[in-house]
Amino acid sequence: MIDLYTWTTPNGRKASIALEEFGLPYTVHPVDISKDEQFKPEFLKISPNNRIPAIVDRDNGMSLMESGAILIYLADKTGLLLPKSGEARYHTIEWLMWQMGGPGPMLGQVHHFVKYNPGKAPYAEERYLKEAHRLYGVLDRRLAEHEYLADAYSIADIALWPWVSRYEWQTVDLNKYPNVKRWYVAIAKRPAVQKGYKVPKDVGEIPMP
Repeated sequence: MIDLYTWTTPNGRKASIALEEFGLPYTVHPVDISKDEQFKPEFLKISPNNRIPAIVDRDNGMSLMESGAILIYLADKTGLLLPKSGEARYHTIEWLMWQMGGPGPMLGQVHHFVKYNPGKAPYAEERYLKEAHRLYGVLDRRLAEHEYLADAYSIADIALWPWVSRYEWQTVDLNKYPNVKRWYVAIAKRPAVQKGYKVPKDVGEIPMP
């Protein structure tokens, strides 16, 4: 049994979608970041960075923060969605790290400046929107030659998909990135993704282009 501490954010959805894909039993502990619940002392013991998601594996007492580390851990635990060795494993981790260092933080800045604070910082809006489109371009070119980020569906796709699911927040038209659109829709149709998307609560259907 896995204890999952999460909220309705792209990073949070990475963990819940992964747990559904892996078929692991888990208990959800909502951490409402709009109420600063991530700063409670009891959560700090699990996640020293005060960020969701975080997990505790009751099988061995292991606790982990950081979505990328959680995905690798769960994949290794189950032997699924991450090759055990060789080039395929490292390409999967390569694209997982790309998400962690690129689309995650950069699209998060688009959400902050463009969706929540429009007009307050025109330079920041322009800068991060430009980077968002650059990253979508990188992704579109990759998916023109590969069905999924690392050929087979993997934790790299699980990490990236929730961020792309907020394409409307980013004012991105997925029709301009046809390979991304094809990939996004295919993943959106997966039952585990549909179920994990609604954890820890249902806030509406998956956006579809």
